[in-house]
Parts: sequence; C-alpha cells; structure tokens
Amino acid sequence: MKLFDLSGKAALVTGGNGGIGLGMAQGLAQAGARVAIAGRDSAKNQKALTSLGDGAVALVADVCDERACRAMVDEVARRFGRLDILVNNAGINIRKQPHEYSLEEWQRVITSNLTSAFVAAQAAHPHFLRAGGGKIINIGSMMSLFGASFAAPYGASKGGIVQLTRSLACAWAKDNIQVNAVLPGWIDTALTRRAREEVSGLHERVLARTPAGRWGEPADLAGIAVFLSSAASDFITGTAIPVDGGYSVQG
Repeated sequence: MKLFDLSGKAALVTGGNGGIGLGMAQGLAQAGARVAIAGRDSAKNQKALTSLGDGAVALVADVCDERACRAMVDEVARRFGRLDILVNNAGINIRKQPHEYSLEEWQRVITSNLTSAFVAAQAAHPHFLRAGGGKIINIGSMMSLFGASFAAPYGASKGGIVQLTRSLACAWAKDNIQVNAVLPGWIDTALTRRAREEVSGLHERVLARTPAGRWGEPADLAGIAVFLSSAASDFITGTAIPVDGGYSVQG
C-alpha cells in the first residue's frame, strides 16, 4: 500500500542496535527506507546491521555529547543525501529511590533521554527543510504518564519527551514536519530484563495489569514506526501514543 511505502526515504534511529530501536529500524527497512542506526557499541551495531538489509549503515555515537550528536545527524544526511525520519530512541535508566540519587545520576538520565532528543531534532531540522518535510518519533514511556518510586529521573525525562514533542510539533507543522511520541509499555528488552532483576515481583505485576497478558516484543513497535514515518500520518502531529498491551487503559 503506497500510503505506508517508505521507498526513497532516509531514517536515523538512535539506540537502534537493540530493543525497541532495532524493532523500529527493522520495520522502517521492511517498508523501504534506508536506515542508519546509532549506538555506542560498535560490535552490537554491526550485529544489528545484519537484520536491516543492504544499504543500512551504523554509526558509533554518544548522543550525550552535543557535538557528537549533531555530527551523527549530519553524517547520516551526508551518506544518504537526505534525511526524512528521525527516531529519538536512545536512553538509559538508573533505578533507585528518589533520596538515593546523586545529582550526577539525575543529570545523566535527563541528558541521555531528553536533552539528546532535543539536540538531534534541532540538528535534523535543516535537513528536513531541504527535503521538504520530515518525521520525528520521540520514544517516551508509560512513565510519561505514571509515576514509579524507583524511576524519578527517568519519569521526569519521559514526561519531558511528551512536552518536547508537542512544542516541536507546534513550531514545525508549518514546515511539513510531523513530531509524535510513542509511549511503550513493558517491552522485553535488555533494559527491562535488568528491571526484573532489580525490582522484586515486577514480572508478575506486569502480567497481572496487562490485558494482553504478555510483555511486548520489540517487533510490536515496527508498525507504529512505519505509520508515523509515512504519508499515512501527514496530518497527525503532537500526539503521544501508548503501545502497551492495554496497560494504560486498565490502569
């Protein structure tokens, strides 16, 4: 269906070498886009490339470094000759009670999850203008909406992602740039596997509260990535869409 066809489009997925980022990158590649993934682990990047088909590229980049983040965006646009899609997926979590965090830990999470998304979007803007438009998908979380005792900086960063999304959407709609957020629920990734080790009873509580009765898989995010990157979503901007197996509906 041409409405969802991404042939001729160029996409960058930060943190695209695993988990949700790789699931989205695979969806974009299957829809015809040329895909670049960025991550700090070169070996992990190269392994991920094998599932993205010919023409995909991987860059080693630290999105917490402003200069490196901007250079990453520019390099993808240079290699592909354009940039049409940016998925801001890179992020971390540090699980502690609020009174146990150091300020450095707080700032590390905020910089990785929120500031990097702003910097990458700002760097992508001129490339989108040259392409006649663009799509940004910012990865939030259930914790954009809900609180958790063990995730104060993470929740703050992901709440900020939603408001950043709305601000960019308002500012850039006139430039044919759509900016939306996806709020994943409990997806089976390396990040959430660590959560299950660190938070007693988490696995059972997630299953009990999720009507779908299972944890999500990275592949469950492929379709929403294609939709928000395609012409099918040209009049959709500033939204924050839960992808959580009904977790947020059940509450």
